[in-house]
Amino acid sequence: MSRTPIHVMVWGENIHERHNERVRAIYPRGMHRTIADAIASHLGADVNVRTATLEEPEHGLADEVLQTTDVLSWWGHAAHDRVDDAVVEKVHRRVLGGMGLLLLHSSQGSKILARLLGTSGSVRWRDVGEREVVWTVSPSHPIAEGVPNPFVIPQQEMYGEFFDIPQPDELVFISSFAGGEVFRSGCCFTRGRGRIFYFSPGHEFYPVYHQAEVQRVLANAVRWAAFGQRRQQAPFQSEKKPMGWFTEPLATAPEA
Repeated sequence: MSRTPIHVMVWGENIHERHNERVRAIYPRGMHRTIADAIASHLGADVNVRTATLEEPEHGLADEVLQTTDVLSWWGHAAHDRVDDAVVEKVHRRVLGGMGLLLLHSSQGSKILARLLGTSGSVRWRDVGEREVVWTVSPSHPIAEGVPNPFVIPQQEMYGEFFDIPQPDELVFISSFAGGEVFRSGCCFTRGRGRIFYFSPGHEFYPVYHQAEVQRVLANAVRWAAFGQRRQQAPFQSEKKPMGWFTEPLATAPEA
């Protein structure tokens, strides 16, 4: 019997790719399409992948789209402030209900990260195209499956600590940089029934999403994040109860 595929929505601003020649040369069809193609290539018939961008009505994330999405991948940078608050609230509710969410690179500054984690997501940063080494610190985690430890990204924007996020539920990767900084680059969270994975590599000026190791991480993360949506539990309903509805029997003292 065939298994129902994971429905993945890959969302991207698609601003840098349209307005910056350097970025367009690396991602001529947009970063979102490169990410979508990578997930589809690695997971094959196990996924159904769609894409959406900022400029579409409701940013391509209308109610009917979100209701049929198991995992949402989110890349934002230049236009965090242009994301409609109503869309952020809809995504927030869907994550609490079980939809998985991948937050990529500069999405650490997005409204949806702040809404779900309650912090600013601010980092130290420097963009001089230096080497990043990604170290696996949880080798048994499903997101680390088949990922070399470590792997090297030849050129990348430096993100360094302090990273203003809550303590991750699980830390899968940390990164070190040529300048000596370190960074929690692969962080897992649970909010409500939804699983969230933040993965920092992916600056638009470098071909990071073309790299095989990065693509493997994204594919693994989709499988992991889809778990919450596929539990298919009925949402919790509050229920008014009168006093005395539960009475614990008193223990009877044993006879002497």
